Amino acid sequence: MNRLSVLLLLALSSFIPRAFAPKKLMVDKSKSTVTYSMVHPMHKWDGVSHDVNAAMVYDEAAKQVQSVAVAIRVASFDSQNQNRDSHMVEVLDGIKYPNVTFSSQDIKPNADGTLTVTGKLTFHNVTKPITVQVTRRDMGNQLMMNGKFDLKLTDYAVERPSLLGIATEDQFTLAFALAFVK
Repeated sequence: MNRLSVLLLLALSSFIPRAFAPKKLMVDKSKSTVTYSMVHPMHKWDGVSHDVNAAMVYDEAAKQVQSVAVAIRVASFDSQNQNRDSHMVEVLDGIKYPNVTFSSQDIKPNADGTLTVTGKLTFHNVTKPITVQVTRRDMGNQLMMNGKFDLKLTDYAVERPSLLGIATEDQFTLAFALAFVK
């Protein structure tokens, strides 16, 4: 009887839908951006990338994000100034280190509905741990993830770009708006 019960359970388990297993969600590039914001004593500017590659493991039954990975090409940022964009690729050694990447290590839901995401950011071939507060919104067949965090160029062995011999501020902001398709 025991053997029959085990065989019956195995047979029935093959009919259980896999909809409850965590699934991989891909980012919708047409609705996702990563933006850097920098300050120079003479002006401020933003560079925006629409070429965001990201994937998420999502537990649909629990409605929880389990992990996230993001990659952006350094050369994909557009600041509306080709000279500045070319200079940024040069300063960031974009040929040698073409991507900025993030991979989560821990994701904790907060009481207010936000997420605390801890992971590793690799920028200019330097990997450092970071923690980011993320706003999550479920919108029909999309899961929106928004947030921003500050970085220092010198923490990632990047020489601060300069204009007329005056360097930019060391700290800059990265902001993201990622739309994942469920």
